[in-house]
Amino acid sequence: MYSLFSAFFFSLIGTLLIIRYQSIHSSFTGDLDISGPQKFHSGPIPRIGGLSIFLAVVLGSFIRLSQAHESGIFLLVLVLCVSPAFLVGLAEDISKKMGIALRLLVTSISAALIGYTFQAWISKLDIWGLDSLITITPPLSIFITILALSGLSNAYNIIDGFNGLASMVGIIALLGISYVCFRVNDIELLIAGLVMIGAISGFFIWNYPRGLIFLGDGGAYLIGMWVGSLSILLVSRNPTVSPWFALLINAYPIFETLFSIWRRKVHQGKNPGMPDGAHFHTLIYRRVMRWAIPNSSSKNKFPNNQVFGNAKTSPYLWILSSFATFPAVLAWQHTWILQASFVVFCLSYIWLYKSIVRFQTPKWIN
Repeated sequence: MYSLFSAFFFSLIGTLLIIRYQSIHSSFTGDLDISGPQKFHSGPIPRIGGLSIFLAVVLGSFIRLSQAHESGIFLLVLVLCVSPAFLVGLAEDISKKMGIALRLLVTSISAALIGYTFQAWISKLDIWGLDSLITITPPLSIFITILALSGLSNAYNIIDGFNGLASMVGIIALLGISYVCFRVNDIELLIAGLVMIGAISGFFIWNYPRGLIFLGDGGAYLIGMWVGSLSILLVSRNPTVSPWFALLINAYPIFETLFSIWRRKVHQGKNPGMPDGAHFHTLIYRRVMRWAIPNSSSKNKFPNNQVFGNAKTSPYLWILSSFATFPAVLAWQHTWILQASFVVFCLSYIWLYKSIVRFQTPKWIN
């Protein structure tokens, strides 16, 4: 717990310092573009919250090293492996010039480093036929691992649209992972989960509800890569944990990304890499929150209620994410229950999305 509290403290103070002295660095760290389809704030806001999270994890790792050498080394090695993904995101936050292809490449390098360093290649999916194919084709295991980790890292960046959304989804996933780590007595992974929970929590206090600072690409990549790494490592190091636990615990960001790619590429015929205003969280804000916000209009943005609407949007998605996390935690050993839960989650997501698009939002959401 010392690692958790120390990471929380470092993140809390580090984030406060970034906010306090934003007048010095806001010209290059602030989110100055407020005209995009996913922009719901006014004025420059620092978008380097990931920096305080990263530094808090590093400092928390050194504190763990002073207490327990092996788990401390594990944490520091994991930090080194995820660093490329974080740094390319941070570079984008500052320069706004890092292309999508470059960011995908660098996050893939982080994924490859994790797989190689910890020998945590995905070798089993509990899918008939595919497991045999992976066994006879080792490079396929490497490809799937890199795709899964880099994909989840970018998925967290996609869902990072409102105050507290991606950070709390990360905390929820890490709580589930940490619980299963405790059940299987994997102390190294448990500490890694708790350190990141503490670091995100320190940032969360300043990000939600008022949005005094943003997570940024660096923070989103860092959280996504960390959650994905622990998910894969937990399964690879503990055969009693079903591979579908790793999928279900991350169901919301994964399916949001896959659905967005299908929606843009197949349904709309657009570039799936370009941002748009039709993500699930954006629909909640525009078509559900207009009923929840007093004196709001049906316009896309609410000038008089932006902070209120932004803050009220995220809990809807926290609950949605929890619908996948709870069965994952309860049935982490039982593949068929996890598979059924994943299918139910995906169908529920599609039903809710279509209902909101057609202005048929269920009354229990409003």
